[in-house]
Amino acid sequence: MELELDYDMSAQENANLYYTKAKKLLQKKEGAAKAVDEMKERLAAAKNTEPATMKKIVVKRRLEWYEKFNWFFTGSGKLVIGGRDAQQNEMVNSRHFESGDLFFHADVHGASVTVMKEGEGSGKEDREEAAQFAASFSRGWQEGLRSVDVYCMRREQVSKSTEKGSLGTGSFLLSGEREWYRNVPLQLSCFVRDGVFNIIPARAAESLGVNDAKVLHLSQGEKKKSDAAKLISRLLEYDDVDYIMQHMPNGNFNITE
Repeated sequence: MELELDYDMSAQENANLYYTKAKKLLQKKEGAAKAVDEMKERLAAAKNTEPATMKKIVVKRRLEWYEKFNWFFTGSGKLVIGGRDAQQNEMVNSRHFESGDLFFHADVHGASVTVMKEGEGSGKEDREEAAQFAASFSRGWQEGLRSVDVYCMRREQVSKSTEKGSLGTGSFLLSGEREWYRNVPLQLSCFVRDGVFNIIPARAAESLGVNDAKVLHLSQGEKKKSDAAKLISRLLEYDDVDYIMQHMPNGNFNITE
């Protein structure tokens, strides 16, 4: 081994210089070894992390046009849609309520405009399902009402126009006799089929034949909407909690299987 000596320094001074350099190199070596050990510990900890603690990636699927609203299909396959707020109520009435459809509305202030497509040709069971859907998505849920009355009307009986002009957002001019459904219970069921979250009137669960899927039953309770949505997500193994929340009525919940 060759050493460079400074002849302007004494032998003791040269020795001290090399001792200092050697000490610094040893400290760097020890620091590098410590860093390697810490990195090994982090990698080992990452490998032992349970998958449940890892953040899940939710893959958004392409939504059908009616999924922007509250929606379900009756036992005979009729599409029912309902507005989630006053603006959507207007949209349902103006864009999607056509001749041959039926209009359902709970007899309380603050309720979803609910339309059954091609509803005039529907039977009693379909209409009762739509009535329960309209009841459950009314303010009655938030106010703790166990049941409400619901009425049904045809396209020509529902208008926005009066002699004084058009009515404001969320208001409609109703004329003629109404078809009534009395004391309709506020109850819903939900399940996942083919990767799609469905929330339906409870009375439709049997007619839809959802025995191939886990079905949860929703009623009024003490659990906050956000907490209920998370529980539904976990029980049904459906990761899109936002979608679930958007399609639940406002209020508190009880959830049973």
